[in-house]
Amino acid sequence: MLSYYNRLSSEVYDLDKPVGHSFGDIEFYLERLEGCKGRILEPATGTGRILIPLLEKGLQVDGFDSSADMLSICQTNCEERDLHPLLFEAKMESFEVDAKYDAIIIPAGTFLLLHQREDSILALKNFYHHLAHNGRLIVDLFMQTEIAIGEISTRTWESPNGDVITLENKVVEINHIHQYTISHGRYEKWRKGTLLQTELERFPLRWYGVEEFKLMLEENGFHNIVISSDYNYGQYPENPRGAITFEAVANKSSDQ
Repeated sequence: MLSYYNRLSSEVYDLDKPVGHSFGDIEFYLERLEGCKGRILEPATGTGRILIPLLEKGLQVDGFDSSADMLSICQTNCEERDLHPLLFEAKMESFEVDAKYDAIIIPAGTFLLLHQREDSILALKNFYHHLAHNGRLIVDLFMQTEIAIGEISTRTWESPNGDVITLENKVVEINHIHQYTISHGRYEKWRKGTLLQTELERFPLRWYGVEEFKLMLEENGFHNIVISSDYNYGQYPENPRGAITFEAVANKSSDQ
């Protein structure tokens, strides 16, 4: 089975979205987490794009990822800055930590990689379980507005040592009933005209309706849900192409 975020795709992620690169989300998350004294968890932390700026602001952040290659780059990025967070390999729907967090954050639409509805529900239940009373879940989602079977895109990056990495991405499946797409990405690394490495990636991506996801949060125990768009807190979405952020509270005093 093809997986995603292996060696080449992780290297590309670090080149394309380096530590501190912001889409407006770093500033938004820093504002929403201001004054948070307890521990924070970032599932799917990737190469540390957001994790490291939060750590540098004095927040206590742990991170995990299902990709060992992403975690390796994240570890290196942290060590280069003399940062030593708890990092571990795990999946959103099944991670287990002996801790309760004041906040769990999932920026950049990473939650959508759980393209099977059952896995996304398990993940929400797991987040709720690992939150302290009145802990907050903050998660970004994106719509898929322009997709078509066979649609191909290509991109190129240059590594610091001069190597060139290319990506050809092709949409191979759109499931409108279960609301997900599958793309195949072919990564190739070249040095002076010689192919050094190639990697084929299967990349799933789900989408949700705004009110659908709010209902999912409510059904899994979350309260006081605030929906924001394009990192403007409390502004209900109007542009389907922008980021949609949900902030929800685990009010565990209401548990039966």
